[in-house]
Amino acid sequence: MAVPTFVDRVTLHVSAGRGGNGVASVHREKFKPLGGPDGGNGGPGGSVILRVDTDVTTLLDYHHSPKRRAEHGGHGAGDHRNGGHGSDLVLPVPDGTVVSDARGNVLADMVGPGTELVIAQGGRGGLGNAALASSKRKAPGFALLGEPGDELEIVLELKVVADIGLVGFPSAGKSSLIAAISRARPKIANYPFTTLVPNLGVVTAGDLTFTVADVPGLIEGASEGRGLGHDFLRHIERCAAIVHVIDTASIEPGRNPVDDLDVIENELARYGGLEDRPRLVALNKVDVPDGRDLSDITIDELRERGLKVFPISAASGEGLRQLTFAMGEIVAASRAEKEVVEAQRIVLRPPSADGGDDFTITETGDGWRVRGTKPERWVRQTDFSNDEAVGFLADRFNRLGIEERLVKMGAVEGDTVLIGHPDNAVVFDFQPGIEAGAEMLGRRGEDQRFDDSRPAARRRREIDEAMEGREENETRADVARRLDATSTAKQKRGGASGPTSYEIGTPADPDWEESDPGAGTDQE
Repeated sequence: MAVPTFVDRVTLHVSAGRGGNGVASVHREKFKPLGGPDGGNGGPGGSVILRVDTDVTTLLDYHHSPKRRAEHGGHGAGDHRNGGHGSDLVLPVPDGTVVSDARGNVLADMVGPGTELVIAQGGRGGLGNAALASSKRKAPGFALLGEPGDELEIVLELKVVADIGLVGFPSAGKSSLIAAISRARPKIANYPFTTLVPNLGVVTAGDLTFTVADVPGLIEGASEGRGLGHDFLRHIERCAAIVHVIDTASIEPGRNPVDDLDVIENELARYGGLEDRPRLVALNKVDVPDGRDLSDITIDELRERGLKVFPISAASGEGLRQLTFAMGEIVAASRAEKEVVEAQRIVLRPPSADGGDDFTITETGDGWRVRGTKPERWVRQTDFSNDEAVGFLADRFNRLGIEERLVKMGAVEGDTVLIGHPDNAVVFDFQPGIEAGAEMLGRRGEDQRFDDSRPAARRRREIDEAMEGREENETRADVARRLDATSTAKQKRGGASGPTSYEIGTPADPDWEESDPGAGTDQE
C-alpha cells in the first residue's frame, strides 16, 4: 500500500486533560493535633489547541496518529499544596484549515499565521477541603473531584491559501506552467492525472510576490466525484482569480479550446461559490504549429466573451511575462480590498446545557430530569462514597432552588430525579426538607442527615446517648454490650424496638429475605 505524502482531510479524536482531585487533609504538628484543614486543590487539565504554522503544509501527521490527548492535572496534597497544571497539547495545522465537528458544522476557519483555536478545554481541578472551609463548615472532611476534560471528534479540512488557481484538463500543462513561472518543481509527465496533489509556487511580477496553486486535472463530472477533481476543488475556494490552462495541441478527437473551457466552467458552477472570481485564459502549447493555428482561430471568440486571453508556451516561455503581470494586477486589487488578517485566539465553548438559566426541570417517563451547567458540574465534582460530600451537594442544590421548584412542580418524596444528559445521568431519590447550611458535628466523611440509611451511624448515636448515664468505670464497650442485652430482651418479650445486634442469616438480619436458603426453618 502506497504511503501518502499529502493529506488534506482527516478525522481527529481529541481529548483534553482531566482536572486533578482536591484532597481532604488536616494539619498536624507537635502539641497541635488538629490544626485545621490544609488540603490543596487539584490542578486543571491541559487543553488541546490548534495553531496555524506556516511550516506545515499537510495534515499527514494526523492521518497516521488520529488520536491526541493532553496531560491530566495533578492531584492536590496536604499542607496547602496544589496539584500541577496539565500541559496543553498544541497541534500545528496548515494555514487555511477548516475545523468542523462530526456532524459537519464548521467550528472555525483558521487563516493567518499564529491563529489559535482551543478545541478542547481542560477540566477544572477539584477544590481541597481548605478551600471549602467556611464559618459554618470549619473542618470539611471531603474534597471535590476534578472535572473531566472535553472530548470530541473533529474533521480537519485543508483549503490551500493561494492567490491564483490553475485549472484545466489533465495534461493541459498546468504543472509545466507553474514550474516555468516559479521555482516549484512538480512531477511532469505525458499521461493523465500526473498531478495527484496540489502544488504551490511563488511567483514574482515586478515588486509583487504571490502564490499560484496547481490543482489536479479536472474532467467532466468532477463536481460529482469523477476523477480527482472532486477532492481538490476546495483548494481554489480561497484564490483571488482562476486561470484556465487550455491545451491547444491536444490529440484527443473532439477536443477544442472553447469546448474545454465550457466543460471546466460547468464543473466550477456545479461545485458552487466561485462565480465572483476573475478569470484569465492561457492558451498553452502555442510552440507547437497546430497549437498556434488553433489558438489564432479561437482567441477572438474567447475575447468576445469578455475574457482576457494569453497565448503562451510553458516550454519556450512565450507569453509568460504578460500572463504573470496580469495575475499580479488581479492579486494587488484583491489584497487592497481585503483587511489584514491578524493572529487571533479562539476558545471553543460548548453551548450551555440549561439554555441560559441556572437549570431547567422537565417531567419525563423516567422521572424529573434536571439540566443545567451548574448542577451537572457539581455532580461531576462529588465523591458519592463520602456522605459529607453528598450533603454538601444537597446544600448546593437547595441554595440553587432545585428542591423548591421540584415541590412546586408536584414532585413528592421518593420520586426519581435525574441530573444530566440522558446518556449519562445521575439518579437520585427525591427527599425534600433536608436541612442545609450548618456544619453537622460528627466523624469526617459523614453527614447526620443521612443517618437513617446507615445502621452503624445510628448505633454509634445510641451509644453516645447512653454514655451520658453510664456507671463509674464503665467503658464504651460495656455500654454497647448493655444496650445489646437490653435490646435482645425486648425482642424476646415482643418489644417494639428492633435489635442493635443480630445474627447473620436470621430474620433480624436487615439483608435477610424469604428466598434465602433455610428461610423456612426455625431460626431460634
